Amino acid sequence: MTKREIIVLGGAHLDRRGRIGGMTVPGASNPGTWFEEAGGGGFNAARSLARLGHRVRMISPRGGDAAGEMVAAAAAAAGVIDCPFTFLDRNTPSYTAILENDGNLVIALADMDLYTLFSPRRLQQRAMRERLAASDLVLMDANLPQETLAALVDASAGSNRILAGIAVSPAKVVRYRQSLAGLDFLFMNEAEARALTGAEAVAAEEWPSLLRSAGLSGGVVTRGGKAAVAFDRNSSCLAVPPALPALADVTGAGDALASGFLAARLDRTGLAGCLRHGIAAAVITLHSPFAVAVEMSADNLAQVLALVPEPQMLS
Repeated sequence: MTKREIIVLGGAHLDRRGRIGGMTVPGASNPGTWFEEAGGGGFNAARSLARLGHRVRMISPRGGDAAGEMVAAAAAAAGVIDCPFTFLDRNTPSYTAILENDGNLVIALADMDLYTLFSPRRLQQRAMRERLAASDLVLMDANLPQETLAALVDASAGSNRILAGIAVSPAKVVRYRQSLAGLDFLFMNEAEARALTGAEAVAAEEWPSLLRSAGLSGGVVTRGGKAAVAFDRNSSCLAVPPALPALADVTGAGDALASGFLAARLDRTGLAGCLRHGIAAAVITLHSPFAVAVEMSADNLAQVLALVPEPQMLS
């Protein structure tokens, strides 16, 4: 593997997760446990890419508080080059999730107003322009404002670098609509794909056509434990994740998939191989209690890759 220059722009914040101890009882107090760590779609992916051996810069707004210090410490631990712009009088954004006992999401609350201050003007700074120009991969997430995503796609165009996005949520993925044609890949789940296209796929095989019709040339649609589908300009494929006996936590699995997929793409791996690498990275994360597995490494990814079936080529 060749070490690549990667810049990630998007969410890096406090991630709170409460896990219900038994059966979920809606509308009532449920006994459980509480956990906090640094999170954010872009930041999760950045840390996994760094642990896979790449040189990764993370750029995100941050508050001058203890949560911001937690994010900085997590970046250092993963080997990410932390490049925040800090608002000392603001709170660092936060994501608060309630999980069922089996690790699946019940509901979440995102307090992300600070990200609105990441305006397109930030991209015009000389240091930012130089970092974008030197990158092999620019990865963003939809915590950024719509106009900033559009400006970032424009600023990163015109080279051989990979330009990719993480959907984050059904409510936020629509921020990519005016920028879809400029992305090489967008990573999303089915709910996010439905929000983006306004359509429903009866079968996973239909998603590439629906998303291409929306203007996207490449992407991955995950479907929990069911088959995931990937496509690019020339082909599409389907892969079934290996069955897992138990889930530690689903948080961060999609971000890890994006990291494994993109790391393989940087090595010029074909679409099917990229999807296998992405699924393997997600498997490592699903076995971890953290949103970013400490065990993520190129060696561990190679071992888990043996558990992932060969994808079925669709076109």
